[in-house]
Amino acid sequence: MSHAGNPLSDPKKRKAQTMLVHGGMERSQHGETSEAIFFNSGFVYPTSAGAEARFKGDEPGHIYSRFSNPTVEMFQQRMALLEGAEAARATATGMAAVTTAVMAQVRAGDHAVAARALFGGCRFVIEDYLPRWGVDTTLVDGRDPANFEKAMRPNTKLIFVETPTNPTLELVDIEAVAKIAHAHGALLIVDNVFATAIWQKPLELGADIVTYSATKHIDGQGRAMGGIILGSKELIEADIHTIIRQTGPSISPFNAWVMLKGLETLPLRVKAMTESAAKIADFLADHPKIETMRYPLHKSHPQYELAKRQMGAGSTLVAFSVKGGKAAAFKAADALAVIAISNNLGDAKSIISHPSTTTHQRFSDADKLEMGITEGLLRLSVGLEDAEDLIADLAFALDQV
Repeated sequence: MSHAGNPLSDPKKRKAQTMLVHGGMERSQHGETSEAIFFNSGFVYPTSAGAEARFKGDEPGHIYSRFSNPTVEMFQQRMALLEGAEAARATATGMAAVTTAVMAQVRAGDHAVAARALFGGCRFVIEDYLPRWGVDTTLVDGRDPANFEKAMRPNTKLIFVETPTNPTLELVDIEAVAKIAHAHGALLIVDNVFATAIWQKPLELGADIVTYSATKHIDGQGRAMGGIILGSKELIEADIHTIIRQTGPSISPFNAWVMLKGLETLPLRVKAMTESAAKIADFLADHPKIETMRYPLHKSHPQYELAKRQMGAGSTLVAFSVKGGKAAAFKAADALAVIAISNNLGDAKSIISHPSTTTHQRFSDADKLEMGITEGLLRLSVGLEDAEDLIADLAFALDQV
């Protein structure tokens, strides 16, 4: 029976969980139920004229898997449906997504502004990499939108932020910063990896481009690397596509397939992990050996009202400082039996890290303190284990301090 006329024939009319199972699906002549992995590098054209037309863009079809592949395209379309974006391009890693998205918007002589609280790799791109190519950059305290306004120049083309930030879970007011960027003819790029597309929609708040490390919640099980850039067709299909096509920071079809499988369970995993994270935040907030605790939707967060306004929930990360500095933080982390010491996040397994000596170790002590990274700070990525077990694990570990 034909489903013509059924409103759900339009993927955009389906709810998120349905889109994440079926979105972007393209079946081969074999009618497979699970998405196929197209491992080929190239594609055959029916005629020479057909090859010419495809290269010129006059006819649809794939050309070369460095920038066009059926499995990758399914992942891109599914993510675009979830994000509410017109287009998307996948990359080999999250940092490839950030670097490509940023570099596509600037030229020598331009200026970019970013919040100073960033993941170490992202801050490298802004603070070290862009200036090598003649792009001036300014870092500001992203908690106050007025700081972005003060930093804007006539040649500012770009603002880049993470929110919540890595690892201190500070927030940036996306809507306010987007208005500032657009008033000065600049674009806003938001790295949304901590909040996920389940709890925050930067494009709806005015951002122009959203990036993710798909390695994190999208895969969610520590299996594969990947990244993705989302936005309007005008932005994605211009310089962003060109940079991917010509420089090759491409995701493999196999990794794109792994991400497709991850998307099917993304809402289930993120919601369960978020529920546990909120319980853990409550436990840590009142613990006598904790100096500070940050969780966006906990009432103790300095930007709690902003979190309520732009996030649907607090997501899966908790940051807390142990009294006693580095030695105390190390002792607590080493005593954990369920929670593993690692530097990934968004995984089904709970993971703890000490940012000062790992992801942000290359920064000076002054820079770390400016970003709020103290010697006692630990970043906890809450997984799918039983929340009571995680709390008991943390309680025992803190008792050893």
